[in-house]
Amino acid sequence: MCRSTVIGLLTKTTIVAEDVTYNVFLPMVVAHSLSENPVLMSAAEQIFSAGGKRMRPALVFLVSRATAELAGLKELTKEHRRLAEIIEMIHTASLIHDDVLDESDIRRGKETVHQLYGTRVAVLAGDFMFAQSSWYLANLENLEVIKLISQVIKDFASGEIKQASSFFDCDVELDEYLIKSYYKTASLIAASTKGASIFSGVDSSVSEQMYQFGKNLGLSFQVVDDILDFTQSAEQLGKPAGSDLAKGNLTAPVIFALQKEPKLRELIESEFCETSSLDEAIQLVKRRGGIESARNLAKERADQAIQNLQCLPQSAIRRALEGMVKYNLERID
Repeated sequence: MCRSTVIGLLTKTTIVAEDVTYNVFLPMVVAHSLSENPVLMSAAEQIFSAGGKRMRPALVFLVSRATAELAGLKELTKEHRRLAEIIEMIHTASLIHDDVLDESDIRRGKETVHQLYGTRVAVLAGDFMFAQSSWYLANLENLEVIKLISQVIKDFASGEIKQASSFFDCDVELDEYLIKSYYKTASLIAASTKGASIFSGVDSSVSEQMYQFGKNLGLSFQVVDDILDFTQSAEQLGKPAGSDLAKGNLTAPVIFALQKEPKLRELIESEFCETSSLDEAIQLVKRRGGIESARNLAKERADQAIQNLQCLPQSAIRRALEGMVKYNLERID
């Protein structure tokens, strides 16, 4: 799902036209929060210049509108908009830190922050964004949302630890992969959709469905991303194809293929010591049904996300939310 697709879904929902504008300029808002330090601000602008889908703040706006309508609110509150800023800030901080941990030199075809400015600046920029988002979060003065979003930052660390402890581990189970994917991706999306509904003042049952919607969409999104790591070119990905597998990070397509192909285990456990072994492993993942099984998993989670939206009344906004789920799957069609 490209950024223009997300904006297109918002634009079709005419009553959130102002949200489209806000979503487009959101990176400037986030970067401005670092204005007291020009180096950190430049680092933030670097990652924003690489583009991005801005899916998370878009989801905040759409769920905010849908649940506000359900609660009888005519306009979004300042808390809804601040939540979008916080979510984008946390997401950006996590990307900067991810690139440091993964030693990635390229993101979306552009040099990463640590590649340009060094590891020290990258870590500090990410730390500052996490701290700034925590300050904004505290000022929302809603304990439930504070607990919800604070858990996300803890989940990021848990996900990284879980991932690092299972590199090249061919015995990793699908459930473990899904837990890690929840920590690293779905937790933030689930918290953003639930947080938006809390600020609308809807019943806890609706908020829980919005949480499950975000969780299922987030898991589907991560599985799709992991499929694309095998099916797209380096130019399309903005990074080397098969990079997760090369580092020993075994994702859904690999886990499924391992169930059918003993040779794949041998290649992974050798940590691709032979020149052509990584390419051979990638081909085995494709030939032994890893991609197709992962595609089914992504669709299963997407279907659950659509089901979670049944608590919302039929409207252009609900259709836009359903559209985001469908467009995610279309990335692998």
